Amino acid sequence: MTDTTLAAPARNALIDTLRAFALIGVFLVHMFEQFEIYWAAPNQNLTHTIFTTFLMGKAFSLLTLCFGLSFFILMDRAARRGTNFSGRFAWRMAVLALIGLAHSLVYRGDILMVLAPLGLLLIPFYRVSGKAVLTVAAVLLAQPWLWFETANAAAGAAWANQPFQHWADTGPAFYRTSGLAETLVWNVGEGQTFKWLFFLETGRIFSILGLFLVGLMLGRIGFFDTPERFKTPRRIALAILALVAIAAHFGAEPLASLLPDATRAPMARKLAAAAIGNWFDVSLMGVYVLVIVELYLGPARKLLERLAPMGRMTLTFYVVQSLVWVPIFYGFGLSAWATLPQGTALGLAAGFLVVQAVIATLWFQRFHYGPLEWLWRAATYGTVKVPFVKAVAAQT
Repeated sequence: MTDTTLAAPARNALIDTLRAFALIGVFLVHMFEQFEIYWAAPNQNLTHTIFTTFLMGKAFSLLTLCFGLSFFILMDRAARRGTNFSGRFAWRMAVLALIGLAHSLVYRGDILMVLAPLGLLLIPFYRVSGKAVLTVAAVLLAQPWLWFETANAAAGAAWANQPFQHWADTGPAFYRTSGLAETLVWNVGEGQTFKWLFFLETGRIFSILGLFLVGLMLGRIGFFDTPERFKTPRRIALAILALVAIAAHFGAEPLASLLPDATRAPMARKLAAAAIGNWFDVSLMGVYVLVIVELYLGPARKLLERLAPMGRMTLTFYVVQSLVWVPIFYGFGLSAWATLPQGTALGLAAGFLVVQAVIATLWFQRFHYGPLEWLWRAATYGTVKVPFVKAVAAQT
């Protein structure tokens, strides 16, 4: 008899499609950034404007939302079997952190080492009432700490007017010329310090936690299981989120101008911009999600479902993207940061994504999981008996 705990679970193609969009967006941003080297000397051109406005922070936010949704799915499936998955989920996060640590040796911008420890904070919220979960999510997404800092900076408090520590990050310039050994050592030391400072100082930590909880609630109400039931609320939410995104984008500068300028309060406007920037990222990501759902429920469903296999291999492809492209851009490899035009790099990224989409489609004709996905599940349950290769249908 097959252990239903270990058997490959049924998939939700819409959720996998959203994961694929998150993966695609994150990779395009990484290629735009030359895996962070770009920030050593950013070029304020049209490409910069497009990527920072429409993708940067938004693809990451979608990935975070999907993470919270996945938490609910895992917990709910176990609960339906009469099992409390909390302890195993904690272990699952520990395994993810180890995968992230290994990945961070090559690419310090790895997000797995951020999601894994923060994911532990989801566990106590699984049984909390929906109203309480949404209240906490709203508070987190409002960025109260950044606004508290903004108010103190505007009032002249010295502590609030200290520049962000992550601005001293030397990583982008360092990666241009560093050797492999130097890069590996730096990535797990200073590299991680600057990464965490960025997430803390810009309010990203609060956005991550808030979106975790939003994902949990979307799973709890079955939003992606039967999205057609939410037609009216979806469209109302789409209109509201679009208005918030527009207001955040175009209102950030006028609002900041109401605060003391840099000569009187060096950080006041920058802190406010960080808070409003988080609002913009989250609201525009919400617009993307709801538009994708609308298209999925319409004539574009078959086309969008072609991306679903990529979404089933998000972890594998996320790591592979770094393993392939970091050595191409970095000083310890081909140093392509100096010779590969950004437009060409983005074109190569599009081609690479097409290759991954084809590989994923072919892969799942034979296998239940992507390689790292299988490893993660096997480690979660402490057994290699997790099905991997699909049984060949009997010949008639």
